[in-house]
Amino acid sequence: MIYKTDYHIHSTFSDGKSLPEDYIAPAVKAGFREIGFSEHLTLFRGPLDWSMDGNEVGSYLAHVRHLRENTDGITIRIGLEVDFFPGKEAEIRQFLDTLELDYVIGSVHYLGESPVDMGAEFYEGKNINRIFGQYFEQVISAAASGIFDIIAHCDLVRIYGYAPSSNPEPLYREMAKSLRKHDVAFELNTNGRNRPIGDFYPDRRFLKIFRKENVPVCVNSDAHAPLNLGQYFDEAYDLLRDAGYTEMAVFDRRERYMIPF
Repeated sequence: MIYKTDYHIHSTFSDGKSLPEDYIAPAVKAGFREIGFSEHLTLFRGPLDWSMDGNEVGSYLAHVRHLRENTDGITIRIGLEVDFFPGKEAEIRQFLDTLELDYVIGSVHYLGESPVDMGAEFYEGKNINRIFGQYFEQVISAAASGIFDIIAHCDLVRIYGYAPSSNPEPLYREMAKSLRKHDVAFELNTNGRNRPIGDFYPDRRFLKIFRKENVPVCVNSDAHAPLNLGQYFDEAYDLLRDAGYTEMAVFDRRERYMIPF
C-alpha cells in the first residue's frame, strides 16, 4: 500500500477556499498518512490577496500547530510555499531561519515584476523561447540557493499552453542536474490538470530525466479546496513507476526521508 502524502495544500490563510481543519476528514477518508499545509509567502511584494506577507506567518503557524496537536489518525506537517526572487536569497533565508517548519517549498511565480500565472496576456506578443529560458534559469537558481526542500510546479510557465519553438528537453536536463547537485526534491503537481494546460507539472515527457538524475520526488495536489485532495494521484503514481521511481520523499523538521511506494 502506498504511503500517501500531500505536502502542497492551501487554506484561507492564503488563496485556499477552506480552513485547514476542513481538510482533515477528507484526507483521512482518502487514505492519506500525512498532509502538509504550505501557504503562499511572498516577501518583497505586498500586500497580495493570494499570498501572505511576513506579518501574517505567525498566526498561520500557530493555527496549524494547534490543529496538529488536536488531530488523531493523520500526521499534519507544517510548511510554506515561498516565492523565490533572485538577489534576495539572504533575506529569504534569514526570515525562514526563525521558523519551525517541516519543509519549505520554493516556487517561481514572477519573472521581473509580473507573475506568469495570472493571465495569458503575460505571454502575448513576447518571445516565448526567451520566457522559457528565463523561467528555467530562475528555477535552477532557486534550487541552487540552498533555501528550499522542494521545488513547486517547476515548469509553471507551461500553464497557458505556450511552448518554445524548439525541443525543451535541454532545459529539463539542466534543471534536473541542478536539483540533483543541490539535493532538492521536486513535486509531481497534479493541479495542472485543473489549469489551462490540462496536464501535470512537470511535463510528463521528461520525468525519466529526473529519474535518471536521481532527483527525489513527491506527489502533491496543490489543493485549494478539500475536493482537490488526491486528485489524479493514481495516475501520478503510475507515471512515476513508468519513469522508474520506486520511492517517495517525506519530510519532518526540514529532514527528508525516502519511503518505498
